[in-house]
Amino acid sequence: MYAVIATGGKQYRVEPGQQLTVEKLTGAVGDTVTLTPVMVVDDAGTVTTGKDLAGRGVDARIVEHARGEHIRVFTYKNKSRQRKRRGHRQHHTTIRIEEI
Repeated sequence: MYAVIATGGKQYRVEPGQQLTVEKLTGAVGDTVTLTPVMVVDDAGTVTTGKDLAGRGVDARIVEHARGEHIRVFTYKNKSRQRKRRGHRQHHTTIRIEEI
């Protein structure tokens, strides 16, 4: 059985026991988070979507909070000596899917 969940503006295909990295979620390490599924497919191949998913969720446990790689951002305008250098590190959370 697998489900498609939506979090952080993206959709992920998840199965029980899977560990994945998503955009930062609120909660401490070890807390359980319930994510609402977009679509659920069971072992028989039956697809469940829409109103049939009311009240269902995917339980996940927060494994860690971390930051991504450092990205350098450089803007430049020709012939005017305008230069700006910035950096960015995205916050993300690693979760483990407990059950669907």
